[in-house]
Amino acid sequence: MPISDRVVQWPAVKPFDKQSIAVPGTKRPGQTAHYRNGIWGLVEETSPNLFVTLDQIFADGLQASKDKPFLGRRSVVSVNPLKFAPTYTWFTYGEVDIKRRHIGSAIHSLFNQGILGGGEFQTVGIWAPNCPEWQIVDIALQTYQKVSVSLYDTLGKDSVAYIIEHAHLTVIFATSEHIPLLLKTAHKVPMLRAIVCMNELSFDASKLLREWTESQGLIFKELAELEAYGKANYVEPIPAYPDLVASICYTSGTTNNPKGVVLKHKNLALATHSNMFGLTLPEDAVLLSYLPLAHIYERVCELCTIAVGGRIGYFTGDPLRLLEDAQILKPNFFPSVPRVLNRVYQAAMVGGNVPGLKGILFNKAVQTKLANLYQTGEVTHAFWDRLVFRKIQAVLGGQIKLVTSGSAPISSDVMDFLKIALACEVAEGQHPFTYGMTENCATSCKVWSNDPTGSGTVGPPQPINEIKLIDVPAMNYTSEDKPNPRGELCVRGANCFTTYYKDEKNTKETVDDEGWVHTGDVVELDSCGRVKIIDRVKNIMKLAQGEYVALEKIENVYSSTPLIGQIYVHGDGLQSFLIAVIIPDPVQFAGIVSSVTGNKVAPEDVAALTAACTDERVVDHVQSILSKIGKQNGLKGFEIIKRVHLSLTAFSVDNNTLTPTMKVRRKDAYNLYKKELDALYALGEPSSKL
Repeated sequence: MPISDRVVQWPAVKPFDKQSIAVPGTKRPGQTAHYRNGIWGLVEETSPNLFVTLDQIFADGLQASKDKPFLGRRSVVSVNPLKFAPTYTWFTYGEVDIKRRHIGSAIHSLFNQGILGGGEFQTVGIWAPNCPEWQIVDIALQTYQKVSVSLYDTLGKDSVAYIIEHAHLTVIFATSEHIPLLLKTAHKVPMLRAIVCMNELSFDASKLLREWTESQGLIFKELAELEAYGKANYVEPIPAYPDLVASICYTSGTTNNPKGVVLKHKNLALATHSNMFGLTLPEDAVLLSYLPLAHIYERVCELCTIAVGGRIGYFTGDPLRLLEDAQILKPNFFPSVPRVLNRVYQAAMVGGNVPGLKGILFNKAVQTKLANLYQTGEVTHAFWDRLVFRKIQAVLGGQIKLVTSGSAPISSDVMDFLKIALACEVAEGQHPFTYGMTENCATSCKVWSNDPTGSGTVGPPQPINEIKLIDVPAMNYTSEDKPNPRGELCVRGANCFTTYYKDEKNTKETVDDEGWVHTGDVVELDSCGRVKIIDRVKNIMKLAQGEYVALEKIENVYSSTPLIGQIYVHGDGLQSFLIAVIIPDPVQFAGIVSSVTGNKVAPEDVAALTAACTDERVVDHVQSILSKIGKQNGLKGFEIIKRVHLSLTAFSVDNNTLTPTMKVRRKDAYNLYKKELDALYALGEPSSKL
């Protein structure tokens, strides 16, 4: 089937004022009606011409681009000092087709012989940074009815052991950097029988790892060995079917063990296809892969690229080389996160807001393009793009067509600037080009391209989804609120999961009897039928005066300001006000410290910045900024942070204050700064002027 038959183009005129439509007869007390996409309605599993299995996606990519480049990397040309080639080298779709068959045949043979297996599913672990081999192994597992289980690069050793045991992993594909930890953990996980090294090894390294692995009673194979075994024991691909389990994707919890989201082929395939409605990528699209493939965001982005026969270029693994990678690869598609996009925005603003003619031209260009954006949704301008914005576009290679922002909120001002500066579609959400979560394969709502007022929303429901809002009485959000209904967002569709693996309690709390996934996000459905995230159901606490506050909502409000690198907002039920720990962005903080103290401080001067964290003048200045931000964003008096502790000791996975998906572990964050937070409360409530 021609690849063009899969992509559904936007209509000539989009109904921006009616982006979702209520289904008649579905309104009930305590909830809104069900809403569906305003252009395409609801696409269901039985609709014609849809992907319903993952092997269909690769088959389409292979058909479109058999002899074309598929997966690429920059080769290492020097180890000391570390240096990478100035070009990408590629596996073609045809070469990957052969590799997936040989790897898949080998794994299938080992399961059939009973060397591997014994659990409920034929599960296979993958633990590696983003690289061509990660994708090749995953495609091989899809081809032979195996269940992939990703291990996060940032998971602690306890979580690794938990997942190996919970998912009954008898074989893990891993890069050499992770194999020592697997071997040290082996005594805790007797089901583990084999390790496959995914990267090339020197003779000495291979000999050492092989002997160490075999001393633990495990099988050791290099990837090339496994391919050779599969070639000698070849099995034809085994077609998948829609309800076949494809992956168990573990989501990190903020308090307990990770939850295993059971995803079927149809969940991932239909989520991918839903994102092909209105897809703006060319058929030879190039994606720059740097966000973790262990997370659903990047996986769905790459599946979309495969579906159109595009290329995926993997970054070197060094964040400091990310822009260098982009300038060499020249991607069309850049799935990203606010932390990176905020840096691009800040660098552009610093470079443009300068005295003289250059600054005047920059501001004129920004004002002109923003006016066009708000009036027509248009993001290109023949004159200003060539004169002013070409250099900003060149930072990401100069060929960008689609930028997505996921995993955390981002300021609508930043979004609008990126749209006009990069002159392309820039879509916001918690996940790819959309709002979503692991439980619905990162697909739920999607911002429409060229929507003049779409920034700050995550758009209407995707074609594969329908949504509704249910009342949250404890937080005074209801489906009858004026001017727009508000409530917890619930999502339903063929892309949505139905169970957490071996976890009935959490399953029942998340999925109801009618198949609705309760997201935990409080949203507003605006007059155009778009979803706007405004709060969280969880992490609500009551202050001493009886007022409920949603801590994550408040963190989201403050985190969009460039000064704040990280923030943890803390409340105590015996106190009447909120306090916070802030890890400032070094560049922004250095500017504030220099201004307040009168002494020039560089962002790299850690000692000076650390000392400034306890300087009352600096703390007071930061506090005044927080008060201003709170008021500007409409926070109530009791929601505004009243006292703050500044620190350069960041929240991280290593100190157990962040989950691998960068969510704050609230109890551990409090324990890390307990002394300082308790001291802030001991000072008593500050004066009302704050």
